[in-house]
Amino acid sequence: MADALTAKGRATRARLVAGAADVLREQGVAFTTLDDIRARTGTSKSQLFHYFPDGKDELLLAVARFEADRVLEDQQPHLGQLDSWESWQQWRDVVVERYEQQGDQCPLGALFLQVGRSRPGARAIVTELMRQWQQQLADGIRALQANGLVAPDLAVDRTAAALLAGIQGGVTVMMSTGDSTHLKAALDTGIEHLRSTAVPDAAPPISGTAAAAPH
Repeated sequence: MADALTAKGRATRARLVAGAADVLREQGVAFTTLDDIRARTGTSKSQLFHYFPDGKDELLLAVARFEADRVLEDQQPHLGQLDSWESWQQWRDVVVERYEQQGDQCPLGALFLQVGRSRPGARAIVTELMRQWQQQLADGIRALQANGLVAPDLAVDRTAAALLAGIQGGVTVMMSTGDSTHLKAALDTGIEHLRSTAVPDAAPPISGTAAAAPH
């Protein structure tokens, strides 16, 4: 339906989704009602169902897509500029900070539990998020190759996939324990692996927060 809306309609729908996302983050998916969302966004019941005819589940899927986009947006501009060791370090710190601030509450995960991960719409959102994230990591590795900082024969897509898997595993452990050690270790080990493939003198010794490697 969103594609058939006018520019004003798309703006109104986007405002509803953003407002709903804020309410869901504050109150939790299980405790949020459509009345809560209508009150926050100043939306009538008829207007809300005009944009989301299938009701709460359709709105939750829209919010899940919004939250998935936010995952990548929160890593910018660093995720899109991974062309130096400094930029990789800055990106690493942003990722750790984001998940430490989030703590054990994952809005995206909670939304998928509510609407069901097996639903085609929910699965498509997760698949696209992972595809875009892995692609941007791969683009960053290729940028390092272009700058002569890592080996030209490095398996870029496989390395990016492994790094992303490590991040997701670290976040999962962090949400269970409240400890970001595993997330930091996954990021630091992934970056250290990239550095280990560098041509001589291209990658200086690791220092700072990455060397310490203490969601």
